Amino acid sequence: MLQGVKVLSFTHYLQGPSAAQILADLGADVVKVESTKGAYERSWSGCNTYKNGVSVFFLLGNRNQRAIAVDLKSGEGKQIIYRLVKEYDVILENFRPGVMEKLGLGYETLKKINPRLIYCSCSGYGSSGPKVKKPGQDLLIQSMSGIAALTGNGENPPTPIGTAAVDQHGAVLAALGIVSAVYDREKTGNGHRIEASLLGAALDLQLESLAYYMNGGQFTARPTTGLATRLHQSPYGVYRTADGYVTLSLVPVEQMRELFTPGCLDGYSKDDQMNKRLEVDAIVCEEMKKKTTAQWCALFEEKNIWYAPVNEYEQVLQDEQVQYNHAILTMEHPVAGTVKVVGHANKYDGKNVEIRKFPPELGEHTAEVLREAGYTPGDIRALAQKNVVLVKKGEMADGISQ
Repeated sequence: MLQGVKVLSFTHYLQGPSAAQILADLGADVVKVESTKGAYERSWSGCNTYKNGVSVFFLLGNRNQRAIAVDLKSGEGKQIIYRLVKEYDVILENFRPGVMEKLGLGYETLKKINPRLIYCSCSGYGSSGPKVKKPGQDLLIQSMSGIAALTGNGENPPTPIGTAAVDQHGAVLAALGIVSAVYDREKTGNGHRIEASLLGAALDLQLESLAYYMNGGQFTARPTTGLATRLHQSPYGVYRTADGYVTLSLVPVEQMRELFTPGCLDGYSKDDQMNKRLEVDAIVCEEMKKKTTAQWCALFEEKNIWYAPVNEYEQVLQDEQVQYNHAILTMEHPVAGTVKVVGHANKYDGKNVEIRKFPPELGEHTAEVLREAGYTPGDIRALAQKNVVLVKKGEMADGISQ
């Protein structure tokens, strides 16, 4: 769908690479621009998870892309980018604010070369402002944006979400902004500057809860019952059973009376599920302990009650809907071997997005991209010999070895 759109991606960590991967999954020609030492995610991975020495953190966010390695601090390296920018549609970067400007690759500089350029900066807090120099990282943003204080049991400290939800949502918003800008440019001919921030993403994730708070909604303290939030009616959370846990959501009090001990909810109305939600939820907690998870699930299924099992990843991967949706991609990577990652979230015309290119090796496509920009084999060899670029061994140019 984005075939013909050319993107230079100056990205590392998660938000930027994930945004680039979304564009690449949709057909854009994304070229990852790295230093000759490689992007950060090549040398770090959560849980120290590597496949044959290849970082899984890199493998999960860089598919369907090409990669070049350039010394951006060198004058000749900058000239390479200036030359490429003439033919590319989009710059995507997630360096700290000001870094691209110091490198001579800021928006004001590059738009003079290509006035139709779409330039998207991903940052922690935005490209300017009082927190612009603060480290922008998912966990830190979860804390300062209110997510951690909104989550978790009141008997424990505030609880951040257990995965990088802000990073990933920020990536989706950045990709959305780029696609919108590309669409507008086709109509108007105008380039755009896009600023996507983790703070913006974190606040967007709290669109509902913040709106209630700002308009007089009465929040509880972080509950010590099963409630998952400070703003919903009971039941709305994870409840301990006789042998495990079950999640309940927005069950009418009339249905609970049919299932729970007679009389335990006498006197409580629909309104009380919100106005006295901590009282109601304490009763729900005690009642749920009286049957096993399997017993409750069978009853809830029969009564068409909103419930879900609390799955560990083993159960998630075995879930019939996850499998039916083909949500997990399996790659046979030439170095890493068999690698499983989460695929593109959407289907298009009933089909999943496929892997067209494996996450690239460092400098794998340097010679190829430079040839496309008009560099000769001799030019490329000279740049490689001066360490301005790194070229994958055996891929110098037109069969000329390094």
